[in-house]
Amino acid sequence: MAHIARKRFGQHFLSDGGIIDAIVQEIAPQPGDAMVEIGPGLAALTQPLVERLGRLTVIELDRDLAKRLREHPQLEVIESDVLKVDFAALAARFAAPLRVVGNLPYNISTPILFHLLGFAHLIADQHFMLQKEVIDRMVARPATSDYSRLSVMLQWRYRMENVLFVPPESFDPPPRVDSAVVRMVPLAEPPAVDAARLGEIVQVAFSQRRKIMRHTLGKWLDEHGFAGQFDAQRRAEEVPVAEYVALAQAVPPRP
Repeated sequence: MAHIARKRFGQHFLSDGGIIDAIVQEIAPQPGDAMVEIGPGLAALTQPLVERLGRLTVIELDRDLAKRLREHPQLEVIESDVLKVDFAALAARFAAPLRVVGNLPYNISTPILFHLLGFAHLIADQHFMLQKEVIDRMVARPATSDYSRLSVMLQWRYRMENVLFVPPESFDPPPRVDSAVVRMVPLAEPPAVDAARLGEIVQVAFSQRRKIMRHTLGKWLDEHGFAGQFDAQRRAEEVPVAEYVALAQAVPPRP
């Protein structure tokens, strides 16, 4: 029986063979890789991956799809919400850095990216298909309209590259947006910083992104005992990632 895409899961199934081949080529799976696929769906990407890998672990929330995937002898199926999956346990089981791939559901793509951020030290690389506008924000440079909280929080930890454009007609049903594929490689030696403190600073900075930060981040820094120099006469999008990281390192720890 044909599977009907479920709106509540943000399901759009990849169906273009040429695009699938191009994505697999970008991922470049090798036999024995410790690879995990998020949201395998109808296995359009899963099948060519597992043919090259030999074995593949997949994470699927949809009960009907998980049942169907379990019939594949080369797949290990984790039926779960990906936001509840402990990737540290997976990495320990493989005894190798994870390679994570997937066509991420549009409705929860950002929470998934932030969930994985906590496991970046255990990950070799990530290849995700996402809304193109999300990837534009992920890879954006300072002083551009796409530069955002997402840009800062991911760029302090990953080197990222938009590697492939995917049009709506590559899916069934076609989404109303363009998609793209991003490659994310964790930095070998990221700056040592309290991720929660960095997140707090960046959130305050971008809370009123159109205004200068004197009354947002400038005020927050004063309240938190920051004694260094920071030009708060700028908008949040004008501050480079390295400067946000330096602020997070310089603000005194919580009492």
